[in-house]
Amino acid sequence: MSTELPAIVAEYITAVNALDTDRIVATFTPDAYVNDNRREMWGTEAMRAFFAKEFVGDHVTMEVREVIDHHGDILVRAAFDGTYDKTNLPDDFVMTSYFSIRDGKIASLAVIFNQPSPY
Repeated sequence: MSTELPAIVAEYITAVNALDTDRIVATFTPDAYVNDNRREMWGTEAMRAFFAKEFVGDHVTMEVREVIDHHGDILVRAAFDGTYDKTNLPDDFVMTSYFSIRDGKIASLAVIFNQPSPY
């Protein structure tokens, strides 16, 4: 089930692709939570350091492939690219970003490299 991107998620992706740390951070609530590759970041300063180094610093871009609204949470499957270490990653590196939105801002984001299920 595909849906349109909520405005704040579209702004987040645009900010990521523009390599703009301040603009990325501005899409989150001040007490937001981000989990990337099992690493937790809480709050503005931790997110600013993370996005500046690992997204902007590694020139990460996202190409949206699918958007799903699951009971108000937004799942975005996107191809990620950039200058980060791609050892053992597939050429078409697609991860799912799980967004929870509160009061027009991103309150939590989990970015996960899912594996196919045998079920």
